[in-house]
Amino acid sequence: MSATPGMGAFVEAELVPEMIGGSPPASGFRWRRGRPRIWRVVIFVLAGIFFIGPLAAAFKYSLQQDKGGYGFANYGEIINNKAVRSPLETSLEIAGISAAIVIVLMLPTVVWVRLKKPKATAAMELVTLLPIVMPPVVMAAGWEQFELNAPLWMIKLVFNHPIVALTPFYAVLAMPFAYRAIDTGVRAIDLHTLVDASRNLGASWPATLARVVLPNIQTAVLGAMFLTVALCLGEVVIATLRLYNTFPVEMVVLFHQSQLGVSVALSIITLVFTFLLLFSLSFLARRRRAGRAVGVLS
Repeated sequence: MSATPGMGAFVEAELVPEMIGGSPPASGFRWRRGRPRIWRVVIFVLAGIFFIGPLAAAFKYSLQQDKGGYGFANYGEIINNKAVRSPLETSLEIAGISAAIVIVLMLPTVVWVRLKKPKATAAMELVTLLPIVMPPVVMAAGWEQFELNAPLWMIKLVFNHPIVALTPFYAVLAMPFAYRAIDTGVRAIDLHTLVDASRNLGASWPATLARVVLPNIQTAVLGAMFLTVALCLGEVVIATLRLYNTFPVEMVVLFHQSQLGVSVALSIITLVFTFLLLFSLSFLARRRRAGRAVGVLS
């Protein structure tokens, strides 16, 4: 049963002011009032105190000097002291290489599973959970046994440098997070249509991944890379057991050496660096959505 013209005009007259932000219709309908805004403000303030309070206290402590007063001597110690700066540089190198390895391995794997083997999705998700189920202590113990039975040339090539020795571990540990981040991005696009169009136009598989799939899941790939970097800057168990001096291990060493100010300053630098990564990811995602909206409107 269709609505009469008079009824349509009545509905339009009632709804148009609401859609353009005007006053609510003067009818028998009652508007449901939301919760008082004071509760939102209180919750927001409490959450801010809960998260920002410890960070502010830690930052204040990192500014305290041995002779009294406040200054940036602890941060200067990080820059000027090579013994403190070198582990940070090593961890950043490991993080960059691990992130690149994870993306090179996970992106083709996710695309292949979604295109060719969709029934293997559950099995892949189960396999990628193994690094979380297996404790890092067990991985370090197995790696030690392998080192004891390895030939001398392999020990010199692999085990004598933390970058070569730790990068495979961190790539494996980051696999669960990277796989799910990339898989979420692939699910959000029409993968079959994009790949079929690219292949029909003569593009190879590497070109399809690099020039068609990757730009459409750029935010997801960056999220996987940032998660890998954050994991590399925070993992301490394997590096400690294998006696490699990385950034988190150096923080523990400084703590035991009673250089608490420098240790806390390193922690603040890590938090700021991670926050900047997450902020840049959010900025890129917002910019991408704005670009899509402009493209649709144009």
